[in-house]
Amino acid sequence: MPLNSSDDNIKKNLRLTFLLLIFMLVFVTYLYRLFVLQIIQGGEYRSQSKQISSTMRTIPAQRGEIFDRNANMPLVINTDSFSVSVIPGEIPSNLYDTVILKLADYLGMTKDAIDRKISPSIRRSFTSVEVKGNVAFEVISNIAENITDLPGVTWTNKPTRNYVVSGSMSHILGYVGDITRDELNLLYNKGYTKNSIIGKTGIEKQYDELLQGKQGRESRTVDARGRILSDKPIITPPTSGSNLVLTIDTTIQTLAEKALGERVGSIVVLKPATGEVLAMVSYPFFDANLFTSGNYSSQYAALATAPNNPLLNRAVNATYPPASTFKTIMATAMLNEKAFSSAQYIPCEGELNYGGRIFHCHVKKPGHGRLDLKNALAQSCDVYFWIVGRDYLGVDKIASYAKEFGFGQDLEIDLPASKPGLVPTAQWKERRFHEKWLGGDTMNMSIGQGFTQVTPLHMADMMAMVCNGGTIYRPHLLKEVRDGATDEVIEETAIEPLVTSTVSPEVWQEVRNGLRYTITDGTPAYPMHNRVVQLAGKTGTAEVNGYAKNHWHSWMIAYGPFDGPVEDQIVVATIVEAVNEWEWWAPYATNIVFQGIFADQSYDEAVNTLGFRYLLKMYGRME
Repeated sequence: MPLNSSDDNIKKNLRLTFLLLIFMLVFVTYLYRLFVLQIIQGGEYRSQSKQISSTMRTIPAQRGEIFDRNANMPLVINTDSFSVSVIPGEIPSNLYDTVILKLADYLGMTKDAIDRKISPSIRRSFTSVEVKGNVAFEVISNIAENITDLPGVTWTNKPTRNYVVSGSMSHILGYVGDITRDELNLLYNKGYTKNSIIGKTGIEKQYDELLQGKQGRESRTVDARGRILSDKPIITPPTSGSNLVLTIDTTIQTLAEKALGERVGSIVVLKPATGEVLAMVSYPFFDANLFTSGNYSSQYAALATAPNNPLLNRAVNATYPPASTFKTIMATAMLNEKAFSSAQYIPCEGELNYGGRIFHCHVKKPGHGRLDLKNALAQSCDVYFWIVGRDYLGVDKIASYAKEFGFGQDLEIDLPASKPGLVPTAQWKERRFHEKWLGGDTMNMSIGQGFTQVTPLHMADMMAMVCNGGTIYRPHLLKEVRDGATDEVIEETAIEPLVTSTVSPEVWQEVRNGLRYTITDGTPAYPMHNRVVQLAGKTGTAEVNGYAKNHWHSWMIAYGPFDGPVEDQIVVATIVEAVNEWEWWAPYATNIVFQGIFADQSYDEAVNTLGFRYLLKMYGRME
């Protein structure tokens, strides 16, 4: 018995020891785990804890402002306004409909519009929901006076865009609006939120990320349902967006706008030596401030259906046949290829019989008579260029030179969209229409008719190529980027060659001389006469199907001073569409722009100096 008792005691002690070891192991394990959680990983979990127990509100950043080329004329600024939000969980459920009805009345909205923003699934949430932006101070005052009847309603300062200079600047500057769901999906990783205001068109869209700035954050401790527990928030202040300085000269912009007047068309003013756009006018235009009124959809719908499409920037997004301005390219190709001597004559009898069809020159019989290149350009003789194009150059060489002038390609201007135009070829026609290229097609192409399509910016760059003697610099609207707080220059736009030609310097000089002779002795001699600056250029009159008789697109593409260094030269490209009552206004408008720039005159002063006032009276256009 004693032996058995001793054995039992030993077994009991072993069990106790084993259990003690297990308890000690468990204790050490927990102790180690506690050490890891609190000491080694404590910082990480405390950070996670703060995130879980915090609610975050974004603080809008001040959007960057936009200035003209001298950086002293604000084109776009920010105006103080407010956004109104609702915290649904703070509204007693039995008062929800009453509160929302009252708020809708103050905001000039329908209850349904607010209900769509606050879906039933989030009505017990304590997350703030913005229901309307761009709210006037007077409305906020009314809400504040009645806040006891509006539980859960809050407001914050949210600046809105004010387009100080709108009108013809609307197509350049563009406008902003609330971010859409599709836009947010694309831009979410770049810091955009569902409450972001984003550029929709123009410079506002092109440089939106520069203008946006960086949003601030306001963090508060909340309970599991999102109710605020702490009185003192943790605030990370926002960073203002960058300010943009454009190449646009507002004085020239206003001058060009008034010179075009209420005529459907466009004017582009360009510095050929740098590619800087000094003015870009497209008529009709619109007031960009309409889109800050809060009725974006209705405003857009009204403009989209308005006559002559005011939303269309005709300078870069509308294409036209270049008409006789294309003879500038024809002359360059003929001279550089040595296809036909510029001193050799071609007789013009007013028409040309080809392929059983009579092609009429733009004048009646007996035509222009015997013409060399210089006089063919000056008189814009179709017969001369029909023969040169059809018999001496051919479609392939014509198309090749047109492309050397930048036609048929994206000019890479810093706007969200621009059309490349079209340079047709025999292969293109076969693919497009399943038809062979004919000699008549070459003749049409030789005078800028047929399938060729260009924008006014292409035409300005065509003349810039002549000024620069074989180079087109990328046209641009942004001059420099400045810090929104310090106004220091952060970045300047580089001058970049876009297209380079192999044409010889001697050819360029002969083309320039021909364009000067066109102004002094050719068809635009009277409307382009100018005593302040020597001009060179080419007219164009494009026949367009679908318009009434005696309606044509009217072109004038010119540069000056003809005798000055390229650094001082300016190109002006003007088109007046066929939809207008015919008055051949393009050369007059172009000369007004040159007169205003080089004589430092206003529109009225330029018109009076040039003696064009009687024309405005004649056509009932007293701008």
